[in-house]
Amino acid sequence: MSSKITCLFTLTLVLWLNIFHTPYVIAFFDYNKFHPVPYRPDLQENCPQVKAMRNFNITDMMGFWYVIEYYASSEEAAEYSCMKCNFSISTESAHITMNFTYLYKDDPDMDALYGNLTWIVPNVDIPAHWIHAEYIYEGVYNTYIIDTEYREWALIMHCAEKPKSNRYLSALMLSRTPTVGANVISFLREKLPKYDIDISFMFPIDQENCQKIVKNETYFQ
Repeated sequence: MSSKITCLFTLTLVLWLNIFHTPYVIAFFDYNKFHPVPYRPDLQENCPQVKAMRNFNITDMMGFWYVIEYYASSEEAAEYSCMKCNFSISTESAHITMNFTYLYKDDPDMDALYGNLTWIVPNVDIPAHWIHAEYIYEGVYNTYIIDTEYREWALIMHCAEKPKSNRYLSALMLSRTPTVGANVISFLREKLPKYDIDISFMFPIDQENCQKIVKNETYFQ
C-alpha cells in the first residue's frame, strides 16, 4: 500500500511540474533548499511544561522592581525603556497584582504608559504558578516565577494560549536596583531556552535618563 501511495504522489508531482511552468517551480524549490525559513521554537501553539520555583514565598516577592531585560515572542526588536513594576497582594481576595510603567525608547516626549495584570494562585501547593484572574482575556494565561533571590533579582515567565493561534511567550528579568551584574544576567538567561525562549530576542531595558518621564493618562489593562 505504501509503495502505491509513493508512486501516486510521484506521478502527481511530475504532472504538476509539467503543467505549471517547470523552470519556475524548480527555481522555487532550489531557493528554499538553500534559504530555509528559520525555525522559531517560541512560535508554537501550546505552552511548554514549565517548572515553577520550589519553596517560593509570595510575600517576599512583593514590592518594586526594575525590568532589566524583556522578551516577547511577538517582538523582534528592542522597543521599551524605563520599564518598572510593582507587585502587591490583596488580603481580601488573595489576588496578586502587578502595576507597571514603561515608555517607548524612541519617544522624544517620554510619555509614560501604564498597565496592570492580576493573577490568582490556582494551587496553593505551587505558589510560584499564577493564572490570569481577569475575564477580559480569552484563553489561558500562565505566569511562573522561575527563580528569585527576593532582595536582588527575579525571573518570571508568561505563557498565554488562545484557540487557533500561536502561544504568546514573554519573560521579565527583574532587579531591585536599576542595574545588575553580568554574571546574574548570564545565570538567569541560561534558564530560559529550555522553555522555548529564544534569548537572542531578550532585550535590555535602559533604566537611565528616566527622571524626565512625563506622566500622562495613557493606560493599558
